[in-house]
Amino acid sequence: MVGPSRHTDVVAYWVLHVDLDQFLAAAEVLRHPELAGRPVVVGGKGDPTQRAVVATASYEAREYGVRSGMPLRTAAKRCPDAVFLPADNAHYEEISEEVMATLRARPGVVVEVMGWDEAFVGAETDDPEDLAATIRAQVLEHTRLHCSIGIGDNMLRAKLATQFAKPPTGDGAYRLTAGNWAEVMFDRPTGALWGIGTKTARKLADRGITTVRELAMADPAALAAELGPALGPWYVQLGRGIGRAVVEGTPWVPRSRSHETTFQENLTDWADVRTEVAALARRLAAEIDAAGRPAVRVAVKVRFAPFSTYTRSATLEAPTTDADRFTAAALDVLELFGSRRPVRLLGVRAEFG
Repeated sequence: MVGPSRHTDVVAYWVLHVDLDQFLAAAEVLRHPELAGRPVVVGGKGDPTQRAVVATASYEAREYGVRSGMPLRTAAKRCPDAVFLPADNAHYEEISEEVMATLRARPGVVVEVMGWDEAFVGAETDDPEDLAATIRAQVLEHTRLHCSIGIGDNMLRAKLATQFAKPPTGDGAYRLTAGNWAEVMFDRPTGALWGIGTKTARKLADRGITTVRELAMADPAALAAELGPALGPWYVQLGRGIGRAVVEGTPWVPRSRSHETTFQENLTDWADVRTEVAALARRLAAEIDAAGRPAVRVAVKVRFAPFSTYTRSATLEAPTTDADRFTAAALDVLELFGSRRPVRLLGVRAEFG
């Protein structure tokens, strides 16, 4: 992998993307040291005979092709010797808070938390690689967790740089800037960009745009006409590596909260489906009421057998934490699904303003 030349003579503002390596699996190995070096898969209730998906797989498990989002049963087939463990969200939140506190304790930096296992750090320095090495050492010392760090001149490039820093091929840190953007990214598919998923990449491919180079050279006005006045030009900016350059230190607040259930036996009676959605909605309403965060939208996720997943959503008439109103809205959204095929998973999400 070709990296940029390192210069250390000018103080500048840098963005570092700190990403914990195999976070959930690593957290489990910390409390089960005997699992070190073994393939570990975290997900569901830790039972690969049940319906659930992989939350995180250790690097040893990934060597067998196990990936996040994969059904546990598939993971067990690919790696029969893997150790399967249930997800323990409360434990992961506690460890994550320790990591973020470690980042914030460093003088002169601004930390923007993006989730359990990642955060952006903004700092003025003449040697961002040295800062990255120091942060990695401090996180390891205080939490016993390893992290990889992407270094960039904006948040987009820092985020993308992290993939080149991670094991097994990376050495812990990598710098991606305007200076080496074309060399590193132009020949990669558009799906390699942060913010472009499979569906968007397919839409771009339908318009003859398959690489980051082609996207960077595209006419923003043309894409605006075809993909929307905001999204079209934004995709071109992504292709050119343009993104927010300043890390904001405001506390991270989730934009939504959700719960879902995977059923070991398919639900075939739509009355049972309604009952389960209502239960999920009431559980969620109680949580957002306790947090004092009213929902402005409600979304319902349905996975029909064998494995086709759809989501429908609607804006509420007024923001609410009321269980009856929220549940009624969720049930109304459920009726937007025309199919009455057997259901294997249901989810309800509250979105905040």
